[in-house]
Amino acid sequence: MAEIHLDPDVLSALQEVMEDEYPTLVDTFLADSEERLQRLTGATDAAQILEAAHSFKGSSSNMGAVRLAELCHELEQRANDKKLQGIEVLVGKIAEEFAFVRPLYETERERSLATARRF
Repeated sequence: MAEIHLDPDVLSALQEVMEDEYPTLVDTFLADSEERLQRLTGATDAAQILEAAHSFKGSSSNMGAVRLAELCHELEQRANDKKLQGIEVLVGKIAEEFAFVRPLYETERERSLATARRF
């Protein structure tokens, strides 16, 4: 089930590349995602939504948050096409998905720290 939300291959590759900095990367992603989500909920026009959705999509994709990236892509497309009616429902889905993956990332960070302590 978690693989629908997080790509374990992406996480593994990131951990391999980032080594000891991997937990910091996860923390940065979580903090940046909070800011991006706030920008989405506070956006007042298509351009602001487009920029925030694009940014959130990219970071989510880079971090293996598959479903979150898909939802942000959908929002980006709707903003690009200026189809904003009912967009708050999609922003709500993005917020729900982030709320779902956040503890998965926190667990991932803790697992990484525990592994590092053993060596």
